Amino acid sequence: MKAIDSRNISSTFLRNLATAAGSDCLLTKTSDCWPYGYDNSRLQAQPGAVVFASSHLQVRDIIEACNQAGAPLVCRGSGTGTTGATVPLHHAIVLSFERMQKIIGIDPVNRTATVQPGVTNAALQQAAAQYGFFWPPDPTSAEICTIGGNLAYNSAGPRAVKYGTPRENTLALKAISGDARSFHTGTLTTKGVVGYDLTRLLIGSEGTLGVITEATLKLTPEAESRRTMRASYRDIHAAARAVAAIMSQPVTPCALEFMDHSALQMVRNFSDLELDADIGAILMIEVDAMEHAIDEAAAQVADAARVDGCIEIRIAGSQQEVDQLWKTRKALSPALRNIAPKKINEDVAVPISQLPDLIEGLEQLSLKHRIQIVNFGHAGNGNIHVNLLTNPDDPEESVRAETCLSDLFSLVLELQGTLSGEHGVGIVKRDFIARELDPAALQLMHQIKRQFDPNNILNPGKTLPESVTSK
Repeated sequence: MKAIDSRNISSTFLRNLATAAGSDCLLTKTSDCWPYGYDNSRLQAQPGAVVFASSHLQVRDIIEACNQAGAPLVCRGSGTGTTGATVPLHHAIVLSFERMQKIIGIDPVNRTATVQPGVTNAALQQAAAQYGFFWPPDPTSAEICTIGGNLAYNSAGPRAVKYGTPRENTLALKAISGDARSFHTGTLTTKGVVGYDLTRLLIGSEGTLGVITEATLKLTPEAESRRTMRASYRDIHAAARAVAAIMSQPVTPCALEFMDHSALQMVRNFSDLELDADIGAILMIEVDAMEHAIDEAAAQVADAARVDGCIEIRIAGSQQEVDQLWKTRKALSPALRNIAPKKINEDVAVPISQLPDLIEGLEQLSLKHRIQIVNFGHAGNGNIHVNLLTNPDDPEESVRAETCLSDLFSLVLELQGTLSGEHGVGIVKRDFIARELDPAALQLMHQIKRQFDPNNILNPGKTLPESVTSK
């Protein structure tokens, strides 16, 4: 596709965009557009223009204008993604959803919420809570990330171990294809097998197939009671065995988070949290259930967590103690930003049974490449955030880090895992995708892309490699 340039966009095209969205809904000055050219990957590019929409029809008209001009279009929520999926390559037009923040309705009888894509995760949770419900996906950035972004990446968070990802918690979508065709996917019922499942196809596609303008989400009733506990272990191997033991028994925790020795040491250096020096790893565990069953459920999970190498299991008895137990985990992100602001952050996932082998392999890679690796994340899904603490301004260290990253991906695939659990692909992982997907699957995906977006205007250069190669 021919890349447009922000310096020579035709006046006719700009007039068409202004007509589609409104004259006060278009930014063209370089300084005004620049803040919309980045995400949390630290990658940035200059948008050709930034356009705001407030309705489905406006989005359709904007896409039609871009389609006629052959101009690439990138959709943007809050920019919290970490893989560069919202970075406007080719001076793309950025379509911001910050003015589509309407919660259209909460239906407690059918247990659904219908929202526009610019609604934040936190706003939806607050609205659903008034009826005794919640939407299970809860990414770390829930306070500011949008539902549209959650759907684009299939972002989940800790509760996915029990309640699933956006794919399992979305019933229907209203969307627009790359050639400006409006269409609906899914049903308003929890059962339905008419036609192909376009809902799950669009979720996780990073805005490359269609633009979502409305979503009907499946809500879950809040549990009557919850127990929070922190299990401490001698080393990460004991913690990995504990995860396998916990997930092998009948009670599924609603959160099962993991921090390794390097992560704990970083927190110790950054903040005094009174962690004993002999603790080599911790699991943060939450269990929810009916009030009459919560004690038994918590006890069953705690018993499973007491594997060889377990030092202590602390169960919170009050909200203050819950906050204290989670304090260690919450201190990690600012510690990482303080110590290694330019780290490489990956979110690989492996089958839970392979988690001990992943942990051991990561230790070996750290020694082999002389790169400090900090691991934490959603252990109950086998979804570990692997952080390579590297300085990209050091050329020699950067080479070692890139080799280490390549070996990390090879290890994950050997363990029958996936290169991205919830962060998506974007630009950052695009060139590694052919390692995981076979040529036939990639060819089919390229064909699907052409059906939805024949002129390749929707987020081009993201998610799929340009050419299909063998592993």
